[in-house]
Amino acid sequence: MRKDRLTTRPTSDEPFDHEAPEEGAADLHGTALASHEKPRTAAVVLMPVHTGARPSAEADAAARARSPEAKLAEAVGLTEAIDLEVVGAYVVRLPNLRPATLFGTGKVEEIGRIVETEKADLVIVDHPLSPVQQRNLEKAWSAKVLDRTALILEIFGARARTREGTLQVELAHLKWQKSRLVRTWTHLERQRGGFGFLGGPGETQIEADRRQIQERIGRIERELEEVKRTRGLHRANRKKVPHPTVALVGYTNAGKSTLFNRLTDANVLSQDLLFATLDPTLRKVKLPHGGEAILSDTVGFISELPTHLVAAFRATLEEVVSADLILHVRDISHPDTDAQAADVVKTLDLLGVDARDARRVIEVWNKVDMLDEERRAKLAAEAPAGAVAVSALTGEGTDALVARVEAELASGRATRQLRVPVTEGELLAWLHRSVEVIDRVDADDGVRLTVRIPPRQADLFRSRAGRYLQS
Repeated sequence: MRKDRLTTRPTSDEPFDHEAPEEGAADLHGTALASHEKPRTAAVVLMPVHTGARPSAEADAAARARSPEAKLAEAVGLTEAIDLEVVGAYVVRLPNLRPATLFGTGKVEEIGRIVETEKADLVIVDHPLSPVQQRNLEKAWSAKVLDRTALILEIFGARARTREGTLQVELAHLKWQKSRLVRTWTHLERQRGGFGFLGGPGETQIEADRRQIQERIGRIERELEEVKRTRGLHRANRKKVPHPTVALVGYTNAGKSTLFNRLTDANVLSQDLLFATLDPTLRKVKLPHGGEAILSDTVGFISELPTHLVAAFRATLEEVVSADLILHVRDISHPDTDAQAADVVKTLDLLGVDARDARRVIEVWNKVDMLDEERRAKLAAEAPAGAVAVSALTGEGTDALVARVEAELASGRATRQLRVPVTEGELLAWLHRSVEVIDRVDADDGVRLTVRIPPRQADLFRSRAGRYLQS
């Protein structure tokens, strides 16, 4: 393989072994390999780069923000996220994109030789493929071919654990599959609408498949509407209590789940793995002055996330839309942190959330423990006002983050003093349920309270407790 044809990026610092050990062979320590172990599927990852394109100013800026090698590394991470063995990863520069195969004839043949040499069963192309391109490449390479969307769908399918998550993944997959039905068989080519020659032509097989997919999509959407209604009821019940909601968002693998566990003492899966968390999780977090908030951990975002995937997960992401405060968690140690942040902002825009609203969105610069002192000092000098530097792994900076969260949540809440007669037991109970009680003193002349009132409870508070307000 000529180096000027394909740019290679190894998947690790050590060269990978091209020869798979034979079943029952001994490893370097002399231990026989278990003959019943199922070998991982070998995959080749390709990152096509269109060198002949003239991108718009916006696309050009995005291209400069993330190098092809960085994109390839992310594609490798996505592939490894579903336990595939990456036996080769290449940047493929293309002066022209071919409608039939995406790659030129020479590149198709060259990649085919790599696939054959590496005994790969799967080729990941980190670029949108049309159904025709996918089919032609599978024939040319005698291997299964997946594009970026299909790979993300596979990961989502592997990560979904709850009923809601499973339905959302299936809905996204069916909508993607519906537009990609191609005729791969000739049996049942045309079903008759009647008997003999009297009946006109009926549905083609593709039409029948498309109809069945559409019926299944309809059923899933109805089930998800029920899930959405139930989630809405839970959200409405949460709004009846004084606990505000805080949502964690960020690029996949930015450390959201680790930070979630640190702040809530939860045990949510957190791994150095893309899309380790898919289903949303909500827990209470204690605030410094005795208050509480509901913290929500959501699915991570990623560049070029297909729009229909965002739509499929909208019910889950409504936790973000309805949150009182949003923490945008960034992996500040990542070389592409600025590009990743831009992708998160773009996805939030799709959800109708203004990520530039500093009163509602706090930037959390995570993984500062991975930076040296010089880099830390430089970031501290360049940090925008309001950004909070933390290490979810070590706990550094998390106390300051929680204090900042409390301050932001309190900024829109009025603080009032009350003196409530001890005979008003029901009102006292309601106050403890519905507003934030900062201080309570039981005196002879009644119960003196200092309370902080959520904006949504202001009118009800005035009607129920206004007569006991102290000037």
